[in-house]
Amino acid sequence: MTRIISALLLALAAGLAQAAAPAPLQVADDAPNRHVVVPGDTLWGISARFLKEPWRWPEIWRLNREQIRNPHLIYPGDVILLERDADGTPQLRLISEGWLRPKAYSEALTQTVPSIPPNVIEPFISEPLIVDEGGIADSARIVAMQEDRVFLGAGDTAFVAGAGDRPQQETWQIYRPAQPLLDPETREVLGHEAFYLGTARQVQPGEPGVFTIATAKQEIGRGDRLLPAKRPQLVNYAPHRPERTVDGRVASVYGGVGTAGRNSVITLNRGRRDGLEVGHVLALHRNRSDTFRNDETGRMETVRLPDQRYGLVFVFRTFERVAYALVLSAAGTVNVNDLLRQP
Repeated sequence: MTRIISALLLALAAGLAQAAAPAPLQVADDAPNRHVVVPGDTLWGISARFLKEPWRWPEIWRLNREQIRNPHLIYPGDVILLERDADGTPQLRLISEGWLRPKAYSEALTQTVPSIPPNVIEPFISEPLIVDEGGIADSARIVAMQEDRVFLGAGDTAFVAGAGDRPQQETWQIYRPAQPLLDPETREVLGHEAFYLGTARQVQPGEPGVFTIATAKQEIGRGDRLLPAKRPQLVNYAPHRPERTVDGRVASVYGGVGTAGRNSVITLNRGRRDGLEVGHVLALHRNRSDTFRNDETGRMETVRLPDQRYGLVFVFRTFERVAYALVLSAAGTVNVNDLLRQP
């Protein structure tokens, strides 16, 4: 998966070349002069150490393109230096780990730095997620489980009907039957969301076939559906600001919980038809009102409070009327019906 995400960064240095910067770049108050890249770093995380607006990371590479031509080719052990040009514009210079150590050591560095955490969004890159009303009702389903199991986890055995005779080494994704996804503003059904549970592999064909649960994000049980995992589609993950006005809402928090935080996945009530695309960065705003008793009338009244920006999200997958985004920063909890605007 890291290889896939790394390949998506080929356009990172030019991600904002065509969009006007909303304001000059501002270096973080406690920005270090240098940063040594370590395993687990992401370009967004590194940018938060240097910039007040991490989503504008590609700009600092673009300004320094003669020194860092391909920011996706950054490896653990490399050193990033923060410098300024004559007019004070921040720039970054990369000292490759390979320049600092003998070649025998640098050959082991095969994992480049991804833009955002790949393990969080991996299940969301493959189809399906937003499906038609019929959903995945006709797909393979778990009809029985190994003895002494109420729910299944990694390593357990499931008996699956409708899988057919497919290659046993193939990975299947497990979903809970689709539930309607409602627009928090209009209550209109935007689509049906199939909830990802984990993966499985077929170990014995038949009707039913025998499957082993490979991974389990949630409890898996009788009636859950299986679909062959499709190859992820390579897309451009370069962060950039939407060119048109965005007026969206948080439609749901993935997993059926009421609130979200950093590294949570949320569903937006806007999609491709509204101009959203992969890589868009949106600002989260509180959508709050407060109720009080009017001392003069004795009646309860509601007052709408001003919008308050409190976080950023990164759009990583879009459908016609819905999009998925990763919460990369949030001062407090993210709630359904919160507002989404241009940053």
